[in-house]
Amino acid sequence: MVFSSLTTPQMCGLFAKHLSFHIIGALVISLGDAAFYKFALTEQRKKAYADFHRNYDSMKDFQETRKADIFQSTKSFWNVKNFFGWSSVEVCH
Repeated sequence: MVFSSLTTPQMCGLFAKHLSFHIIGALVISLGDAAFYKFALTEQRKKAYADFHRNYDSMKDFQETRKADIFQSTKSFWNVKNFFGWSSVEVCH
């Protein structure tokens, strides 16, 4: 009598039930992570890049880099004067 009141374990359809539960859970979590990444990180990066390029002067940056002798293909104002031995001649930029 005691044995008849025990329920038998569910084996038929158990894998499909657990699989559908985990697939739905993984889908919800991945969509939540994607939304968090887009709104928390990507939008702030876009705003930071837009702010940077709004005030960026490429010619000023090029001239500063050129004067610092970072480029190998261009010579700065002081190197041109020293290379040719000109001390009082103004070199055009």
